[in-house]
Amino acid sequence: ELDGHVLKCIRDQNGNHVIQKCIELVPAENIQFIVDAVVGQAVMLAEHSYGCRVVQRILENGSGEQKAPIMEEIMESVQELIKDQYGNYVIQHVVEHGTIYERTYIIDIVQKQVCALSQHKFASNVVERCLTHGTLEQRRTLIEILISGDHPAEGSPLNQLVRDQFGNYVVQRVLDEAEPSQRERVVNILKNQVTTIKKYSYGKHIIARLEAGWGKTGGLHVNPLQGHSESY
Repeated sequence: ELDGHVLKCIRDQNGNHVIQKCIELVPAENIQFIVDAVVGQAVMLAEHSYGCRVVQRILENGSGEQKAPIMEEIMESVQELIKDQYGNYVIQHVVEHGTIYERTYIIDIVQKQVCALSQHKFASNVVERCLTHGTLEQRRTLIEILISGDHPAEGSPLNQLVRDQFGNYVVQRVLDEAEPSQRERVVNILKNQVTTIKKYSYGKHIIARLEAGWGKTGGLHVNPLQGHSESY
C-alpha cells in the first residue's frame, strides 16, 4: 500500500511514524522499497524535520547493503549537514553509532573548524557528540585545539566560547570529558574569567561545573564564588 507514496509519507506528520515503524519492525528485505525511495534523496530528507528520523531508522535497522548508498550521500554532505537544523541530528547519530571510519571522517572535519562550529547553533551539538564519543586521542586533540587555538598569541578560544550562547555548552562538555591534565589547564583559563562568566545567564552552568571539579584539579585556590546555588 505504501509503495509509490513513500516520500510523501516520510514528509507527513503522521505518515513518517508509519514508515519508521515499518523500518523498525519489518525484516530488512521487506523494506527495500523504502530504501529505494530514500536513495538519491538522503541529504534532502536528512534536512527535513520528519525525514531526518526516517534516515536514522534506516541507519539503525537496514542491512549493510541498504545503508551503504545512503551513508555515502551523507558522508559527501557532512559539512552541510553539520550546520543544518535537522541534519545535525543525523550526523550526531553517525558519530555515536557509525563505523570507526565514519566517526573518524566526521571528527576530522570537526577538528579543522572546531572553534567556529562550537559557536554555531546546530553544529555545536555535533562538537559535543564528538567530545563524548570520539576515541581518547580524538577527544584530546579536540580539547587541545579549544585550549590553545590556532594562534596562541590571540589567547585561548575558551575565552570566547564562555561568552557564546552555544559555545558555553561545549565548554561544559570539555569540563566533563577532559582528562585531569587537560582539565586543570581548562580550569586555570576559566578561573580568570569567573567575573565575566557570571554576567551571562548560562554562566551558572559553567560555574557549577568548575566548582564540582575543583578537587580534581590539584587543589586550585581561588576566591569563593557567589550565586552558584541554583539548580540546573
